[in-house]
Amino acid sequence: MIVALCVVIQIRSGQFFTPNNLVDLANAMVVPGLFGIGAYMVIVSGGIDVSFPALASLAVYAVTRVLVDSDFQGPVIVPLLAVMALGALLGAFNGLFTSRLAIPTLIITLGTANVFSGVMQGALSSVQIPALPASMEAFGRTALFTAKNQQSGLTSSLPLSFLLLIAVLVIVFLIMRYTMFGRAIFALGGDESSALRAGFKVRSIKFWLYVMVGVIAALGGFVRTTSMGQMHPTNLLGSEMLVIAAVVLGGAAITGGTGSLTGVMLGTLLIVIVQNSMILLGIPTFWQRAALGMLIIVGTGISAVQITRRRRRQRLVAE
Repeated sequence: MIVALCVVIQIRSGQFFTPNNLVDLANAMVVPGLFGIGAYMVIVSGGIDVSFPALASLAVYAVTRVLVDSDFQGPVIVPLLAVMALGALLGAFNGLFTSRLAIPTLIITLGTANVFSGVMQGALSSVQIPALPASMEAFGRTALFTAKNQQSGLTSSLPLSFLLLIAVLVIVFLIMRYTMFGRAIFALGGDESSALRAGFKVRSIKFWLYVMVGVIAALGGFVRTTSMGQMHPTNLLGSEMLVIAAVVLGGAAITGGTGSLTGVMLGTLLIVIVQNSMILLGIPTFWQRAALGMLIIVGTGISAVQITRRRRRQRLVAE
């Protein structure tokens, strides 16, 4: 699907494979890619998390508000670590409920998403913060390199935050592939009862899983805020369905137990191409939304077919 879409866009516009457009696509993948990695871990464990946009918004807004009010002039590592710490704390809030209550994670995280949004908009009286601390603005403006379209003269910069996506991707890959914690996440998604009988500490694994997801989501919120050069408290809200669709399009079973980070990145790339490159074909915005909706339907449909086939094979083997 990705190859076919790229070829069609290139034939119609002649601009898809230009250096600046490819850099724009890589730039656009950073935030949904980070969110997708966190959503992937939860889906593989057999759950669905819809709270990560609200969690990211609250974590970044609270830290930014405090730093701006205190006229912070320190290095960017301070807000970065503060955002990660608050993300871990909010993730622990999710983990506490999901590990202790026998309620679908979709319901729990739907509730916590509203709690996070309520705290941000109510208790913190969130408003747009037009100017960030100098170090955060500098981080958002720092580029690894700049690509130029020789025909149009347009230039695009690959941000430093792209390295953050690569670092998180490598760390999560190593965890999921080579550690008992990663194997436990796959085991939970396959069959939680069997994982418990095998000796895995299910409650502990669920708790720390959501702590990790909280940290990753907060990083995504930090990147979005610094790249925009301002803090908009509701900018990320509503992005959860597209992120989950990207993970499912990448081959992760919605019921858990299977999936790969390669698939997550490919699914995210497909969503980003639809969002960012269909304008090259002159397609109106409302048709882009329709196309994204169709991708969600196709993604969940593919997952449903995969699950049905796997269960059928299991029944045949059992017989």
